[in-house]
Amino acid sequence: MHGLMMDAPLLISGILEYAAKYHRDTEIVSRNEDSSLNRYGYAEAAQRTRKLANALSRLNVTAGDRISTLAWNNHRHFEMYFGVPGVGLVLHTVNPRLFPEQLVFILNDAQSRYLFADACFAPLVKGLRPHLPQLRGVVFMCDRAHMPEGFPDALCYEDLLAPESDLYDWPQFDERMASGMCYTSGTTGNPKGVLYSHRSTVLHAMGVNQPGLFGIAPGECVLPVVPMFHVNAWCVPYAAAQVGAKLVLPGPRLDGPGLLEVIHGEKVSIGAGVPTIWLNLLNHADQAGQSIAPMSRVVIGGAACPQTLIERFNAHKALTVHAWGMTETSPLGSISVLSDHHGSLPPAERMKLQLKQGRAPFGIEMRISGPDGKPLPWDGVSRGELEVRGPWIASGYYNNADRSQFTADGWFRTGDISTIDAEGFMNIVDRSKDVIKSGGEWISSIELENVAMSHPAVLEAAVIARADSRWSERPRYLIVLREGKTLSGPELKAFIAPHVASWWIPEDMIIVKELPHTGTGKVMKAALREQYGAEVHPEAVKLTL
Repeated sequence: MHGLMMDAPLLISGILEYAAKYHRDTEIVSRNEDSSLNRYGYAEAAQRTRKLANALSRLNVTAGDRISTLAWNNHRHFEMYFGVPGVGLVLHTVNPRLFPEQLVFILNDAQSRYLFADACFAPLVKGLRPHLPQLRGVVFMCDRAHMPEGFPDALCYEDLLAPESDLYDWPQFDERMASGMCYTSGTTGNPKGVLYSHRSTVLHAMGVNQPGLFGIAPGECVLPVVPMFHVNAWCVPYAAAQVGAKLVLPGPRLDGPGLLEVIHGEKVSIGAGVPTIWLNLLNHADQAGQSIAPMSRVVIGGAACPQTLIERFNAHKALTVHAWGMTETSPLGSISVLSDHHGSLPPAERMKLQLKQGRAPFGIEMRISGPDGKPLPWDGVSRGELEVRGPWIASGYYNNADRSQFTADGWFRTGDISTIDAEGFMNIVDRSKDVIKSGGEWISSIELENVAMSHPAVLEAAVIARADSRWSERPRYLIVLREGKTLSGPELKAFIAPHVASWWIPEDMIIVKELPHTGTGKVMKAALREQYGAEVHPEAVKLTL
């Protein structure tokens, strides 16, 4: 027997209309390319988004067509987040940091019909345009005064909106219709398209807002430093609108001084971003002798959070919330939030829990499986591949029949080697393609990296497998030093020795000027292995004399 409940679809357009009705004057603050600030309330944002909806309806598009963006975190991109899916189109956010060849592949694979781009990306658009035969037009997200030269056929965003009515009846359709599309970072092979639905996105935003997770409240001010071109900015724009929280969009200026300026000026209470961004903020704040208050909660994801980063935020009286996810998980898959009873633990034990990627939120199931595909126990010791399923987890890839990342019983194989303890705290010990197998035993590159990152001379560290004639593979450190600092091999060994098994300790290290990163900030370990993976390397420095 079915319940007697209304069957109202979960649609993204409803989120903005809710915010406009109940939080009409709560601000969305956006920093422009010239560093000026744009301010308006949710009600005005909704009016402009309805204008955009009317304008989109007049373009040569049909339901389900992909509309792509090359844009920073700004108010026009925010309007696209709601207007494009609201009319039944698919918002395809594209990472401008990718290589041109990857961008061409992604835009063609998605069959993008229109490309909306910030004016600063005009040179990039000019290089891409000849290779995009399916593209029907380019719209620059600016006013007429800032339109780039050399694009006689391009449309102007503000001109597009100007003649339109701010009245629009959002269509009602199946909540399982596609709403957004993001591509994986493509560290091996071509990137893969992940196609989100209205249902998955609305549920994910509700999941983000669960108390004890991001837990965004109506009176808070939220700063998504994670780019809006990366997995829907972790769904923060949707989650903030869902509760009517103030939203600060920092534009292209993500350096330490730029972030601290908006944190202080807009009274930001919660921020979300990757570790490297927060390191830049803390370095600037500490050098300038300034506090990051009133920001008191920081969500960190995209890469493993080093202990030193949590300790530095603690010094600023800011709680660090360690999260994990992937493009395929929308991205929230787990989050390390401690329960009340954890408050009685010694500080070192609490830190161990904070460093883990945490527990799944309601709606997500997780398990770890061994090489034979059988589930492993939650004992905090057994290591296996992390697998997840839930209403905001991908069930396949767009225009791609590859099923290798999905199990026969429907779970998504993450490629992360993990443990899960008795309380459900998941800890990623390595990526399956990065794990080091030495003499038949696994060594966690992530754990070695985190220990090295806490050394005061180390700015960044990566651990790769190098060839070894006896053990097959051995770990090798690649170290980026802080400016003006030095580090010897024996010093590093003495520092890490108390924290890891003796046989894990690498025999050598190489000091490098910088580490290569993908467009989403992840270290490109495949490139590092190719360059530095030989058993003997002329730049290698022994950790023992």
